[in-house]
Amino acid sequence: MAMKIELQEKPNKPTIIEGFPGFGFVSTIATEFLINHLKARPIGKIISDKIMPLAAIHKTNLIYPLEIFYDNKTNIVIIQAVTPIDGLEWEIAEVVMQLAQDLKAKEVIGLEGVASQKETKEQKVFFYTNTEKKKKSLSEISEQLQEGIIIGVTGAILMKSKDTPLSCFFVETHSNLPDNTAAAKLIEILDKYLGLTIDYKPLLKKAK
Repeated sequence: MAMKIELQEKPNKPTIIEGFPGFGFVSTIATEFLINHLKARPIGKIISDKIMPLAAIHKTNLIYPLEIFYDNKTNIVIIQAVTPIDGLEWEIAEVVMQLAQDLKAKEVIGLEGVASQKETKEQKVFFYTNTEKKKKSLSEISEQLQEGIIIGVTGAILMKSKDTPLSCFFVETHSNLPDNTAAAKLIEILDKYLGLTIDYKPLLKKAK
């Protein structure tokens, strides 16, 4: 079965935030935190018989391996993965970009952790955008990525996002273990960028 999207509703011109399992699991932690904070509700899923058949139960509800959530107050769509997607990166990126086109997305935002060998007091967040006019506002809250190698779904999306506005945030993380501190930094920057008034401090408490 080819990978496809099932939607119960189609938001108009939303911002799409994607976060897939990667280094430090920061994008997975950040998207879960966003979903809970915004009280986003499930509106669809990405399905394929190639995806590991992993079903999660959370507060009596079934969580699908690749699920799509929506918050109408902020008009934000969040794509969350709770299963490994190794080997499916190109197909998932294709589906994400198809979703962006179908919904006439205002922007796709990618969240990623990047390995850092340097121990610093505060983890830095870098950005990339394919939209020239966004560089100024992004430069006020983050630092433009000058050099780097991006792999996984976000790497594939970077190469497929020709006509869709795309911005990505990359946070330094020092371990492949779940890094709540790095995820909190991502949420802090995302909050400044989108004006969501999110309190990221619970993630810092969790990290401690």
